[in-house]
Amino acid sequence: MSKSKDYIPRSNAAFLVWIKNLLAYVNVNFERMKAYVPDDTMTDMVNDLEFWITKCDEPNHGRMDIIAKNAARKKLEKEIRSFVQGVLARNPNVTDLDREAMVLRVYDIIPTLVSIPKVRTNVNVVYKGAGLLELHVSPEADISEDRRAYYGWKIQYDLFNADAPAPETRNVLNHGVFTRRKKELFVFQPEDSAKRMYFCARYENSKGQAGPWSTITSAVIP
Repeated sequence: MSKSKDYIPRSNAAFLVWIKNLLAYVNVNFERMKAYVPDDTMTDMVNDLEFWITKCDEPNHGRMDIIAKNAARKKLEKEIRSFVQGVLARNPNVTDLDREAMVLRVYDIIPTLVSIPKVRTNVNVVYKGAGLLELHVSPEADISEDRRAYYGWKIQYDLFNADAPAPETRNVLNHGVFTRRKKELFVFQPEDSAKRMYFCARYENSKGQAGPWSTITSAVIP
């Protein structure tokens, strides 16, 4: 594989087609590749760029439209490079056939260095209604100097009867979810009402390297 060319198309239209193909492929194959799926933020940025590309194709577009389009392209390109380098490029579960399908025939020459998260998570519970619990995450300390280390967070959780003893370790929490949102909504069935959800969380960087777990906390399902 040659490293002399960039894997991201130069034209905006081709870039849009390429990134949509890549995201669709990851959404279908992420479990086999053991890769994270980008959250809705990436989709929002794709839609934003598509809007501005269409706007700039109109005969009455102005200079500010072009500036907005270029800003949208720059923002999305930065995000997708971080995802490709952190999650796909050196992932041993991504095959050459996968790379061909995603049109990732080359790598960036300079690897992206990402720190391992060191700060623990604070997780607060917000009751949104019957069967609805929303977990809000925030860092215990300042992370502004190293935000790329805090790519997302993993939640480990499980449900227990109200009179069951509290779990002593997270090993008995059998469900997990990874998200990049600062708020994660959990929807439970009516029969789960009055049960306890026990959970803990940790930050992970874009390479899947993890920080320390929070303490195990519980909330009653409304």
